[in-house]
Amino acid sequence: MGGVSDERRARALLSRVAEPGDPKVCRLVAAHGAPEALEILRSGDDADRYRARLEAADPEADLARAAEVGGRLLVPGDLEWPSQLGDLGDLVPWALWVRGTVDLRMSALRSVAVVGARAATNYGTHVASTLGSDLAATGWTVVSGGAFGVDAAAHAGALAVHGVTVAVLACGVDVAYPPRHDALFARIAADGLLVSEVPPGAAPHRTRFLVRNRLIAALTRGTVVVEAAVRSGSLSTAREAERLGRPVLGVPGPVTSEMSAGVHRELRRGAVLVQNAAEVVEAVGELGTDLAPEPTGATDPRDRLDPLARRVLDAVPVRRPATLDSVARTAGVAPAEAQASLGLLELDGWVESGPGGWRLRPARRAPDG
Repeated sequence: MGGVSDERRARALLSRVAEPGDPKVCRLVAAHGAPEALEILRSGDDADRYRARLEAADPEADLARAAEVGGRLLVPGDLEWPSQLGDLGDLVPWALWVRGTVDLRMSALRSVAVVGARAATNYGTHVASTLGSDLAATGWTVVSGGAFGVDAAAHAGALAVHGVTVAVLACGVDVAYPPRHDALFARIAADGLLVSEVPPGAAPHRTRFLVRNRLIAALTRGTVVVEAAVRSGSLSTAREAERLGRPVLGVPGPVTSEMSAGVHRELRRGAVLVQNAAEVVEAVGELGTDLAPEPTGATDPRDRLDPLARRVLDAVPVRRPATLDSVARTAGVAPAEAQASLGLLELDGWVESGPGGWRLRPARRAPDG
């Protein structure tokens, strides 16, 4: 085998031998490359720690299994390797197993993490699904962890509009965990990507969920937390994003909801409050170009009137007509000012005059007036 193949094989082997984010292995690979790092692990002072996995590992079988399910191994230097993972420093992964039809590097260029509670409320899943679909519809990749609740809703929202979504897993890309997401993962593999640091067939462990959160944060331009209790694991993704200098965004919920208490704490600590996809894109997109429209309420035609005209209009009775002097007195203006304003208001269809004086036109009356 050539040098490149030896490096790739060694990295595949390391993904089976060492846990993701193992500080010692990360330092060895960065300093010596993967093949020499393996030799050091075989003969080092703590070789016993890795010996059992080394003896059982079969990188060729892992590579074959990945190819069998439509997957591949990515290593630093590949065209598809996302350069922003370098921001992880000593904790950069030495390899990534990916399964799917799109390019990881290109998909991650404009990507947003949408994370939150597994035991999400109907409100949380609705918001996550809407964010997922609206972000994907505008060309943004939606990245999450494939879990129940907010994660699944965000992935499904993106898929519903034929957008790109990436699930970063704590298990092999050929393993459905949770098992009920087998169909969801198949759809993601068909139209997006499944990504993992552990090889095919690897089972999820609790620590792997926390470690993979750094990948979700590093791959994306920012992290949106939709719902999270104070001790929610999804908040670790927000912590990683903050450490990497990426924006942390939060969707507020009811102040009475424990499922939003963690989000509210993030907002108090400085996270950006967002209500929709446009505000998310404004926070993570290009400065000055990806601006969200200012939220506006329903317009009232009275807003277009000048202050004097509004005062006079407010003084005109709804049903019983009033004389010019009565309108002027109620409005607190001179009769001549009231006369001029009433004439303009009549031309615009606001008021009408009759034998008894002035009153609002029926079409301009409030429904309960």
